[in-house]
Amino acid sequence: MKVTIIVNDPPYGTERLYNALRLGHALVKRDPQSEVTVFLMADAVSGAKAGQKTPDGFYNVERMLERFRSGKGRILLCGTCMDARGLADADMMEGAERSTMDELAEATATADKVLVF
Repeated sequence: MKVTIIVNDPPYGTERLYNALRLGHALVKRDPQSEVTVFLMADAVSGAKAGQKTPDGFYNVERMLERFRSGKGRILLCGTCMDARGLADADMMEGAERSTMDELAEATATADKVLVF
């Protein structure tokens, strides 16, 4: 099964990205053959910024993305959204790929399910 998860909200302040990543990880764990793509856009792109420091006991989106990626999940970042927020490729965690609307359109068109958070 191919799943595309699109996230718009910032990494902290709401729990939408947190819950999207929990679901993405559960989907990859449930079926290792599945193709799960998380596309971060708008303020969600900052969730892939490298070097996040959160208080003890608080979730860390960078670590959650790494866990998702290590389970064979794919992380795409809206390049236009990164540019608007002054984020360069070098600012982002390893494995998160700068992407485009054309790639999002392709991931959406070929997915069996599309979820938007």
